[in-house]
Amino acid sequence: MTTSGISRRSLLINGAVVGGATFFGPWRHHHVYAAKTDKPILMGLTHDASGQFANSGQDEQRGTIMAIEEANAKGGVLGRKLTYITADTETTPATGSRVAERMITRNEVAFLLGALQSGVANAIGQVAQKYGCVYFNTNSSSPTESGKDCKRVKFVWDGSGANFSLAAADNAVRTFGKRWLLLTNDYVWGHNTSKATREIGTRFGAQVIDEILVPVGTRDFSPILLKVQQAKPDVVAAAVGGDDFKVMRQEVVKLGLDQKPAWLNNQQDWPDIYGLGIDSVFGVFGTTWYHKLALPGVADLVRRYQQRWPDTRIDVPGNVFYNGYMAMWELVRAIERAGSTNNIKVIKALEGHKMSAKDRMQHHDAWIDPETHHVEQTIYLAARNDKPVDPTDYFKILSWSEPSKVRDPESSKTCKLQSYESTPTYEN
Repeated sequence: MTTSGISRRSLLINGAVVGGATFFGPWRHHHVYAAKTDKPILMGLTHDASGQFANSGQDEQRGTIMAIEEANAKGGVLGRKLTYITADTETTPATGSRVAERMITRNEVAFLLGALQSGVANAIGQVAQKYGCVYFNTNSSSPTESGKDCKRVKFVWDGSGANFSLAAADNAVRTFGKRWLLLTNDYVWGHNTSKATREIGTRFGAQVIDEILVPVGTRDFSPILLKVQQAKPDVVAAAVGGDDFKVMRQEVVKLGLDQKPAWLNNQQDWPDIYGLGIDSVFGVFGTTWYHKLALPGVADLVRRYQQRWPDTRIDVPGNVFYNGYMAMWELVRAIERAGSTNNIKVIKALEGHKMSAKDRMQHHDAWIDPETHHVEQTIYLAARNDKPVDPTDYFKILSWSEPSKVRDPESSKTCKLQSYESTPTYEN
């Protein structure tokens, strides 16, 4: 575990300076009392540094840290600076639980942010709800995160698999055909994303002819792709992520299957594609943001990213960085609106909050759904760019959808947020 400018030893010994006084618990009310009103606000960053989503975990961490640094350059929030500690959640739910428990009870963080893999996000959310610590799930996109696994303290910042399927399904049926085959990563995000894809695709006339499970850690896709060839679908709807998707993409291109059948790849995370070349991009896929959007503020964010992170292999920011960056800034603004770090006050400052398209550098205004705590935002569909303007211009944006048109109606049916009264109070 590392800190911003503070060693782990000094963090634990000098808790009154960074983490507050002794943590009182585990009772219903948790207050980390401040010795000074100007003491820093400690953020717990729960980002993967190893495992299937290590690259994306470090990219979202860059976004979160950059937002913290920019906020501090403007004076912090409520007259207090922000600081942070980090820990590798290893793309493993059990590790995510241990990290969240330790950050809350030992390090006395004020807020938690992070997670790529939805199982990890769910595990962190359960711990956060137990203590009342507000948690921002910055990048995992299983529909269950804002559905059956929602929490009063948890806010979900990425588009969900259902959002991306809603944006793409109608067009895919009309353009490519009705015979669909599902490729599903064999864990919570894969299963729930494919489930949403099946339901939404069927609504628009798709006929799912088969579903093939892809074990996590698959490095030889030839048996799977042979089944795809034999099935002869019109569309392959793939819910495969992280390192598995990198390998799959390379083998699909190598076998010449990238043009036919049509590939619907749900969401494409920038760290999974960058550095492999434009020719490795295939299919139609969703994203929440792109560094070539012709919108105010986009070019300036790219410039600041390159100045702050000159040595990273990812030369320009993508959707994963963007989600971490925007989430951290919105937490700062929520604390300002609440006038406090008290969890219930911050939660109420977030629920139903509207965010302008200009501030978010997207095409439509966004808002936080008060029923599910999901950020409803612009969803973009993209494909390989056959006319790039520079070596970083991998994507061609095909369309963008208004948040209201791709909102997942099922999440509000299955999400049951805990009451304010049953949520422990928590304050740093």
